[in-house]
Parts: sequence; structure tokens; C-alpha cells
Amino acid sequence: MRRLRGPGGCPWDAEQTHGSLKRYLIEETYEVIEAIDTNDSVLLKEELGDLLLQPIFHAAIAEEQGEFSTGDVIESICDKLIRRHPHVFGDQVINNADEQIENWERIKKREKGEERKSALTGIPPICRLS
Repeated sequence: MRRLRGPGGCPWDAEQTHGSLKRYLIEETYEVIEAIDTNDSVLLKEELGDLLLQPIFHAAIAEEQGEFSTGDVIESICDKLIRRHPHVFGDQVINNADEQIENWERIKKREKGEERKSALTGIPPICRLS
């Protein structure tokens, strides 16, 4: 990504911003879902690669702006997974998936100080994609 956005790289890649890339996050997610729905593992592999490009692209932009790096993104999700799986990385006992969902939500609420009213709580309105 550094080469694509750097001198002698791709003009299109170099001019992209977080805002200009928003639509591709949604588009690639839908393409992954389509591959899953059609049970096409070859297509799924390709589409997961396309989707994976999106966080790499956004992290590269953030790194150029001195905000955070790809490593910071990876460290952040690792820390979250460890915090939200105390039954794996700690001594808490979880007996089934339903208990884990409840525990995950309890931990998330404690971390964020909010309660989800629906599955869409915290998801920004779609109108912000433009």
C-alpha cells in the first residue's frame, strides 16, 4: 500500500481518503456475503482479499497522517478479543454460546458505557456514505 500511494505509485490510490473509500467498505462486504450465500469458496477467497484491502488502505492513510498504524489496528483488535473472552484468556467459566453472547454484551456495555437497543445501535446512518 505504501508503494501504491507513494511516489511513482498509482495516482488513484494516492488520492484516496477515508471518505472516498467508504463506499468500498460496504461494496466489498456485500460481495463477501454474496460469495457466502452462493457457497462459492473460490469467490469467497477472492472477496475476503478485497475486503481485507479496506482496513489496510485506511490504516495506511491514517499512518501517513500520523494517527495510527496497521500494527496499532491489529493490536487493538487483539486486546479487544482478549478482554471479551475471559473464559479463554482468563478463569471465567462460560458453558455455551448464549452465555458468551450475554457476557460479550455485558463487557462491551462496561467498556463503552452504553446499552444496545437493537442490532443497529452504534451503526451510523447509511446516508453518511456519500
